[in-house]
Amino acid sequence: MARLGKATILAVLVLLGGTFPALADPLQDGLAAYHSQDYATALSQWKPLAEQGDPVAQVLLGLYYEQGRAGPEDLPEALKWYRKSAEQDNARAQVLLGMMYSAGRGVDQDFREALKWYRLSAGQDDPKGQFHLGALYANGLGVRQDDVEAIKWYEKAAKQGDVEGERALAAAYEIGRGVPQDDNQAARWYRAAADQGDAIAQSELGVMSESGKGMPQDFAEAMNWFRKAADQGMPEAQYNLGDMYDNARGVPADFAQAANWYRKAAEQGLASAQVNLGALYQEGKSVPKDDAEAMKWFKMAADQGDAMAQANLGLMYSSGRGGPRDDIRAYGWLSLAASQGQAGAAKARDKLALGMSPDQIAEAKKLAAQWVKK
Repeated sequence: MARLGKATILAVLVLLGGTFPALADPLQDGLAAYHSQDYATALSQWKPLAEQGDPVAQVLLGLYYEQGRAGPEDLPEALKWYRKSAEQDNARAQVLLGMMYSAGRGVDQDFREALKWYRLSAGQDDPKGQFHLGALYANGLGVRQDDVEAIKWYEKAAKQGDVEGERALAAAYEIGRGVPQDDNQAARWYRAAADQGDAIAQSELGVMSESGKGMPQDFAEAMNWFRKAADQGMPEAQYNLGDMYDNARGVPADFAQAANWYRKAAEQGLASAQVNLGALYQEGKSVPKDDAEAMKWFKMAADQGDAMAQANLGLMYSSGRGGPRDDIRAYGWLSLAASQGQAGAAKARDKLALGMSPDQIAEAKKLAAQWVKK
């Protein structure tokens, strides 16, 4: 359902699961040219075959146009070639065509039409078609929501080694959706996806290792999986890795490493990492003590609705740390934190209010309401 990135055509074929049958020389020559960034030669090899009706050349040509290798992406042209290949029962083309309809790329978004193409692909035992069909059932898109049917297709995809199918099945077992809740099964399928390098599964497996869900608690194992996912840029894993260093779980406390990993996640917009990075600046742990820098990170997280960040920001405004004292902003942020049940926020707000005028309190409430609307 997500838009395909600017990956190479070979990578996209791997993403779709399996490989095409042995390619004829012009197709192989086109792939070689493509990987040498000789796109004109790739096009010259594939287009005549596609025009002659070769379904593999047609899907390759569709990918070529969707990725914009001839200049700007040409979605109508991509759709044309995907459809020609899909109508010849090419399962990969059927998946790609379904993805175009799911995402509304080059066509009006139409989940029923996507369903049709995913079903045709899944009927050919294509694991990507099976995964996407399961996702439509799981989310009730283009079809009545049906967790049991979703699990059926996820399981078919997972048993063929499809990473997304494995991960979806793991998540279903973890929360007991469509199947009985089973941490052991969740860990089994997360591991299957993690072993194939899937960053999300690696991060989830790290969480299960850390907590001892579905496997013995093992901080070293958790660190291993968090690092694998963090090295791929997964912000949640980067945060968790920072937290392990911050709290000496599986490793000696190392605030410099904690700050490094929190920053990587914080710069990607993860609110929990922004809060913890702000706390390191506030306390001067491995970074210069800097209240203004702490406020910057708390504000980023508070704007995302993080209650702890809102409380921290309110307390800093009330004490004049990181900038001039501002009771109105302090009251507003503490009120938002209190509305989410953040411990101590309501008491701090009410204590602050004792020294504020009714007009100031009214202005603070107005500000808080505006911040919520953002």
